[in-house]
Amino acid sequence: MQTSLAIILSIVVALLLSVMPLPEPVSLARPMWLALVLSCWVMALPHRVGLLTAWLAGLLSDVLFGQLFGQNALVMTLVVWMVLLLYQRIRRFPLWQQSLVMLPVFGIAQMVALWLNSLSGNRPPTLLFLLPAVVSAVLWPWVFSLLRGVRRRFHVN
Repeated sequence: MQTSLAIILSIVVALLLSVMPLPEPVSLARPMWLALVLSCWVMALPHRVGLLTAWLAGLLSDVLFGQLFGQNALVMTLVVWMVLLLYQRIRRFPLWQQSLVMLPVFGIAQMVALWLNSLSGNRPPTLLFLLPAVVSAVLWPWVFSLLRGVRRRFHVN
């Protein structure tokens, strides 16, 4: 029970950070909090957090943002699927190299989100749309270390 609670609370915190109001120039670089948290949990506990968790968290994100239903669910499922494919290799790397591997994962997710936005007629005008992927990759070592501390402190396994 405690294991599931820690995972659920971290996903809720990620969703809250995703909708937290920020000044306009800073909001363009808002990290992909939900993708970061889901990726960390998949790397640590691939048997507990997987595609279904990503899909449900993405649907919650769609409802929270009021976006096309299933858009974020597809993107989060894609992120988790890519991390599941690579997690055994990525876990062996130091954190700074992990963030370099996570950069294309987050970048692909942002490009799919851009494609889905353009299909619905909401296309951003510039490539600044990829800035959250860069910021998320830079934040990866800190988020991963924080969630590893939570995992050890509350014996999440």
